[in-house]
Amino acid sequence: MEDTFDIIVIGGGPGGYPAAIKASQLGKKVALVEANEIGGTCLNRGCIPSKTLISNAEVLKKIKQAEKFGIYVDKVQFDFDKMIDRKDEVIDKVRTSLTNLVISNGVTIIEGFAKFVSPKEIKVTGKTNAILKADKIIIATGSEPQNIASFPCDHEYILDSTDILNRRKLPKKLAIIGGGIIGCEFASLYATFGVDVTIFEMMSRIIPMESANISSALAAAFKKQGIQMETNVLVQGIERTKDGIQVRLQDNKTFDADIALVAVGRKLNTNNIGLEKAGIAVLKNGMIAVNDKMETDVPGIYAIGDIASKWLLAHVASHQGLVAASNAAGIPAKMHYNSIPSVIFTVPEIGTVGLSLEDAIAQGYPATIGAYPFSALGKSQANLETEGFAQIVIDKKTGQILGAQVIGYQASVLIAEMGVAIANELTVESVTETIHAHPTIAESWAEAALIANDTPLHFPKKSKSKNHD
Repeated sequence: MEDTFDIIVIGGGPGGYPAAIKASQLGKKVALVEANEIGGTCLNRGCIPSKTLISNAEVLKKIKQAEKFGIYVDKVQFDFDKMIDRKDEVIDKVRTSLTNLVISNGVTIIEGFAKFVSPKEIKVTGKTNAILKADKIIIATGSEPQNIASFPCDHEYILDSTDILNRRKLPKKLAIIGGGIIGCEFASLYATFGVDVTIFEMMSRIIPMESANISSALAAAFKKQGIQMETNVLVQGIERTKDGIQVRLQDNKTFDADIALVAVGRKLNTNNIGLEKAGIAVLKNGMIAVNDKMETDVPGIYAIGDIASKWLLAHVASHQGLVAASNAAGIPAKMHYNSIPSVIFTVPEIGTVGLSLEDAIAQGYPATIGAYPFSALGKSQANLETEGFAQIVIDKKTGQILGAQVIGYQASVLIAEMGVAIANELTVESVTETIHAHPTIAESWAEAALIANDTPLHFPKKSKSKNHD
């Protein structure tokens, strides 16, 4: 098979399929080449399956609280195997819907592995064997779990994030290597199901990429849930034992568990796709350098998603796909990164956008912060969800909102308001002068903004000596 298109998109994940749809809507003949399943890692091996299981855990958590609401439930039980079945059903349903969506937009889906033959030509092998040509090509090949040489995954007892999502039996004891986003989400999930969880993190705190007070709040919540955290530790190896696995730490210390989850980063899928044939240079970290139009140093070739961004987030890849497709179709568009929301689906949830107080100060801003605890909200008390807080970082001179962080119930929903505020360069007064419905958890933003502006309403005013500078 040989065919010519206006635009070829390599990879049908959260970056690739939006790019293909956008390009087709702009009147271009588009091919979307995917080696595995439409939806990529996010739909099939990441975001959607993990959040489906987390939704199950949220229901279980609420049922366990029933007596506090005056509701009595006898002998609460759950079937983890059935939960895995539901997870698979959700994936199949969304994947089918997504495939139909892509096709309905006039995109040609080609199943196979794509490799560059030249800057304007790729060879597809696998279910479909073809030579495809196009003036514009968008690379969206994504990433996979990182395999560590000193303790490689055997996919049976030493697992990566893909493996553990397909495991139908809960362990009694789980060791998690890595206290980042993936490690903490799985720790929270499995702890809710009664698993004895221990996190091993080489940095001084879990989720080290987040601000210190957010990290401390999550650690405190994990401690209440019985999750053990070993920080400042280096894992030197993981060995199979008669009863499971043994984690080998520095100073000859060991830790026994049934299984281990290795969650220490992701490997970028830029090898073996013929980038050298296209003349595209790959950086030392495996990334492809792009400009704000998502174009590589080879005109007409674009790269999006994990392979072209420090933000390994599905929604960032999707927006990059729209930018790349617009430019490939001849309509100028640029990528902006000042208001990227990030969510961690732990218990409690975490949502962040923009700068932390530490980052704002490091960048030279005369920054201050306003934080409001959920325990002071009537709605949170009614929901029995009082853990956590919302905080806003502002420029003291101009009042511009620089960042926001929230940890607690529905943080994933709450952070959207601050994303809009930062993207539009709004000031703290834009939030304080906006009427927030009562009683809602979103009121926390208005209260945090008032505190940041040194005009608290439902919170004691701090003395100036205690203000953050």
